[in-house]
Amino acid sequence: MKINVIDLFAGCGGLTDGFLQTGKYKTLAAVDWELPTVQTLKNRLKNKWKYNLDKNNIIHFDIQRTDELINGFDDPKFGKSKGLNTIVGKNNVDLIVGGPPCQAYSIAGRVRDSKGMQDDYRNFLFESYVQMVNHFQPKAFIFENVEGILSAKPGGVSIIKRVRKSFEEIGYEITEDLRVNALFDTSYYNIPQKRKRVIIFGVKKSENSTKKISEFYSLMKDQSTAKPLNSKIAFENLPKIYPSELNSKLSHKLDLTDFPSLKNHDPRKHSKRDIEIFKLLTDDIVSGVEKFTSTKALIQLYKEKTGKESKFHKYHVIREDKPSNTIPAHLYKDGLRHIHPDPSQARSITVREAGRIQSFEDDFEFLGSKGDQYKMIGNAVPPKFSKLIAETIFKLKI
Repeated sequence: MKINVIDLFAGCGGLTDGFLQTGKYKTLAAVDWELPTVQTLKNRLKNKWKYNLDKNNIIHFDIQRTDELINGFDDPKFGKSKGLNTIVGKNNVDLIVGGPPCQAYSIAGRVRDSKGMQDDYRNFLFESYVQMVNHFQPKAFIFENVEGILSAKPGGVSIIKRVRKSFEEIGYEITEDLRVNALFDTSYYNIPQKRKRVIIFGVKKSENSTKKISEFYSLMKDQSTAKPLNSKIAFENLPKIYPSELNSKLSHKLDLTDFPSLKNHDPRKHSKRDIEIFKLLTDDIVSGVEKFTSTKALIQLYKEKTGKESKFHKYHVIREDKPSNTIPAHLYKDGLRHIHPDPSQARSITVREAGRIQSFEDDFEFLGSKGDQYKMIGNAVPPKFSKLIAETIFKLKI
């Protein structure tokens, strides 16, 4: 008997894909409000997992409009849906998973925003998630977010305190110490990326609820590795992409003759200046000189090359002997902080390489514009980590 799941803020399906990989879960429905991510998830469910999408159970809609999402809607932007009540039907919802958009909680986002994201509506999207849990009354839920949620205080009140109180009020329990128990670095879970995320596992209050929560985190921690996984694995067995004659459309040449089925590996176009900078920085590391590895040196280099001042360093080369730095949604704007480690390629990483760093399988096809693809990858839960969460929950026999 499979465990029935609803995925909220589903994105392109990092959580869903990991859960389905176990063969122990069934996705009753998934919801996201960005069309490219919904199209990507539908494509994956149909082609990989052979889902029948005639039920229209992958919903393009704004979860803040909770009543309509539950009971049905007819909207000029989002189209029509019978709503989750009809889609779920007589099935029990055993588990709800999802991660409300995290930009308002991210420390980097607060630094960039003049008001520290205090006024960002995304601070309170968790309330819609809570309403859905309250409505469907699953046995448990997984609420995923960035480390910054632990310190976010919009309006001077801790988000975590709000989250805890909201779940308590509807009869669910979460761990008392989120920083100690719920914070994970995915590089210690066979993901080639240093990515710190908060995984809140909540269950209905009962005599055994505290024990189940404790057991979940204990099982998760037991599966960590002694050393982090380095990024080299993400670049192996992919065609190399070298700089070519600059023209209006391309700066690098990709030959897929020996990789006919590989998708999402076409490179960004880079300026001559950026190509030179990439080669300089990667050569510096490969040669062992490491003149440009300090923040001060990188800020100075940016000023010298662009004539512009910056308080933050713009460049970062992914090192094969270490986990990659975090893949963020910001990657859709530029790839300067995710430079390929090979000096001869002198470029930022492709969508496929970003997907690999996030542990998406090579047959996972990302749809939409290249910007859409980078963004959805940056927002996703690494499927391999999601699979681990799924297997851990299954062991608990919720």
